Formats: sequence, structure tokens, C-alpha cells
Amino acid sequence: MFVQVSTDNQVVSDADANARLEERVRAKLKRFESRLTHVEVHVSDANGHKGGDGDKKVTLEARANGHAPIAVHAEAARVDVAITAAADKAVRALDHALGKLQNH
Repeated sequence: MFVQVSTDNQVVSDADANARLEERVRAKLKRFESRLTHVEVHVSDANGHKGGDGDKKVTLEARANGHAPIAVHAEAARVDVAITAAADKAVRALDHALGKLQNH
């Protein structure tokens, strides 16, 4: 499973921070690892150029073999909290989508 983390220019980030976020996503989606080919994580500042701490928005898109991509969104005051919330939503969405495939 390839995990790609990208941030907009309003979010302070470096290689170490991206590696920690990637590891958090991998840990949450571990049980789907054999079914997922690619996971994209986009982190942005919901308030953008307006300033302030504002909300951080995370969009997570997971691509499973033979299945349409699944995208989820989460917002929180901190990036790590938003990443965790988005990953939890992705787990529920993958359970639902891939569970349907197994039942048929």
C-alpha cells in the first residue's frame, strides 16, 4: 500500500511530520493493507490565508483493488486529530464497501 501525504502552503510541514502522519494512516488501515493499492492524504487549512489557528481539513482517498475510490473528509483544530478522524471514517467506509463485496 502506497501512502502519499500532501499539504497546502498554509500548513507547516516537513518530511518527519509527513512520515508520522503516514505511519498513523498505515496503522489505522493496516487490516486493509493487502486490498489497498494507494492512499492519498491531503491536508489543508480550512481558513486559508485569513490567519489564525483555524481548522485543519483532511481529505483521505483510499483505492482498493477492483473497487471505486473511497474518499472521506474530517476537520479538527490540529492536523493529527483530523488525520485520525479521517482514517477512522475511512475504516468504516472500507468495512461497508468491501463487506458488501464479500457478501455477494
